[in-house]
Amino acid sequence: MLIFRQLFDTTSSTYTYLLGSSASREALLIDPVFEQARRDAALIDELGLDLRWTLETHVHADHITGAWLLKQRFGSCIALSEASGASGADRLLHHGDRVTFGRRFLEVRSTPGHTNGCVTYVLDGESMAFTGDCLLIRGSGRTDFQQGNSGMLYRSVHARIFSLPETCLLYPAHDYRGLTATSVAEEKKLNPRLGGEADEGDYVGCMRALDLPHPKKLAEAVPANLRCGQPGNGAAAPVDPCWAPLRFTTYGVWEVEPRWLEENLTEVQVVDVREPAEFIGPYGHIRGATLLPLGQLAQCANELVRTKPIVAVCRSGGRSAHATTILQKAGITDVASLPGGMLRWRAEGRCVEGGEHSQNR
Repeated sequence: MLIFRQLFDTTSSTYTYLLGSSASREALLIDPVFEQARRDAALIDELGLDLRWTLETHVHADHITGAWLLKQRFGSCIALSEASGASGADRLLHHGDRVTFGRRFLEVRSTPGHTNGCVTYVLDGESMAFTGDCLLIRGSGRTDFQQGNSGMLYRSVHARIFSLPETCLLYPAHDYRGLTATSVAEEKKLNPRLGGEADEGDYVGCMRALDLPHPKKLAEAVPANLRCGQPGNGAAAPVDPCWAPLRFTTYGVWEVEPRWLEENLTEVQVVDVREPAEFIGPYGHIRGATLLPLGQLAQCANELVRTKPIVAVCRSGGRSAHATTILQKAGITDVASLPGGMLRWRAEGRCVEGGEHSQNR
């Protein structure tokens, strides 16, 4: 069975696609975003996948790829078209190549026109294809910079994408209206630029008439992506918080394990975000914890001591996860949630104050 997730970066409106084999657990990512590398890594870990590849549909102009960061984290290989002109990749792709993950594979189809190195990745069985910026939902990538060629893009779409089965689902690299997928049949019929009776001349004229500003990150993104996302000037990857052995979740929260917390209570500030009745209720509370209910946290965050990292605690871990985002917005960076909350803490027999059958020690 195919494991498939469609992820989104709100800043650049970029889709990242995770595909994995349920049998082998091998996986690949298409078009990862630098700022979302932690999120992607967390999802891969949570699903128990082995990231083998990061693939680029082209050299992006609106965001920096997360390929290099993910390679540092997982040892995954980077692949993109040889026509991209990029350096630092582990594999340069050509039309007709296959990238495998377990028993599954993606076929590489060269679809230049937006850039010289644009490719479309077609899943085995031709049920899905990932079109990058070549074909968008009811639109197409622009052709007014970075080797753009309107005639070439038109021919790429008709020869390499519209030739797929009409039921094939198409997933673009971007969408700016909240649409997530389309199909070959839909685009052949409904795409106002490339579908219906539009011929190459119509498309070229349409694209020539567009008057769009260049992407804001163009000058920064293209050089970085030509290095596959590796920072320039020998810069290192962003450093994760190191005050505890933390785990980052797909929800966007750092978590710390109960065992570590119990052994290091004097090194942190525990903030219990339950209600007062819960704090003194049957589950008790962690020794030395400060009670600050979630509803009051934003207003009272400045009262917390900032010389020690903060661990937020609640009954089951849901409110404490939300508390970390509130505290981060208040400017507190060293903060984590206790997964499982007091339910897990008590179940593991850890030290509590108050509560039923208190386990003080």
